[in-house]
Amino acid sequence: MDGLLKAFKIGSDGWVYIWAIAFMGFICLGFIIERVNYVMFRAAKGRKEFMTNIANFLRAEKHADALNLAKSSSLPIAKCLAAVLENRDQGRAKMEEAYDEVFKTEAPRINRYLTLMMTVANLATLMGLLGTVAGLISSFDAVANVPAAQRPAALANGIALAMNCTFCGLLVAICMMGMQGWLVMTADRLIEELEEKTTKVINMLA
Repeated sequence: MDGLLKAFKIGSDGWVYIWAIAFMGFICLGFIIERVNYVMFRAAKGRKEFMTNIANFLRAEKHADALNLAKSSSLPIAKCLAAVLENRDQGRAKMEEAYDEVFKTEAPRINRYLTLMMTVANLATLMGLLGTVAGLISSFDAVANVPAAQRPAALANGIALAMNCTFCGLLVAICMMGMQGWLVMTADRLIEELEEKTTKVINMLA
């Protein structure tokens, strides 16, 4: 571990690769924090209670109360239902048209950055591989060109560079891909639920 920490020291062998991977790690962390905040809290928190209240209002035919509740919420499902309820007197086609318009805005917000997260994870892996290759080249060069007395140290430095870059690149990529997969699964579930619930409300009002 001490060797890995020393690799971050500017001027050490391969520090550029290590810091590039670390930079991608910080980018990944920013994406994760932003996406978890949006997907888990802004787009999902409280939606079950919201849908229960909406369903109660619709069963009681209190459409105005349902509309007011939908407009008071920032949930994506609430925005879609608000559009539907605002056009309930204009027929099914108009409700579906209003829903589609809002859906095309809200669905991309739920999926935002998820593809980019995978791209950054792949770049971290490739940067780690690039550092690994650089370390191996340094090791082979040490075997071929460095004086015998300095060869063990030069060879060890090259191998350390290769292993450090491999470790850091894989660490960032594994964490990022794991979180990205979980966020994709959660986002897909939210979008499917949004489509399902909205369609049921349209069927109820049509």
